[in-house]
Amino acid sequence: VQLVESGGGLVQPGGSLRLSCAASGRTFSIYTMGWFRQAPGKEREFVSAMSWAGGPTNYADSVKGRFTASRDNAKKMVYLQIDSLKPEDTAVYYCAATLKAYGSRRGDYNYWGQGTQVTVSS
Repeated sequence: VQLVESGGGLVQPGGSLRLSCAASGRTFSIYTMGWFRQAPGKEREFVSAMSWAGGPTNYADSVKGRFTASRDNAKKMVYLQIDSLKPEDTAVYYCAATLKAYGSRRGDYNYWGQGTQVTVSS
């Protein structure tokens, strides 16, 4: 599967963005889809994961209540709605896919997009 993110940009604190991830391949629905982010000088960190097996979407504690991930299997799309943005949310955001039922570690994912930059600044 190939993944392409879009939707990043410069936004003021308190603002919102909607990131999109377009996937290729015929079996998109069997992939667990994750979002990660990497700030300058920091490790890539887990943001959210949606299992192909269903169940609730899981989020990192730092984004709970502000970020909402969703997927549209028919369109082969994954989305990340980001609200109440903070300067510490500034990072490159990556979409990732795995055949595992769930994953919250970078090593759980086999497929990655190129990333989209989100910058939160006044």
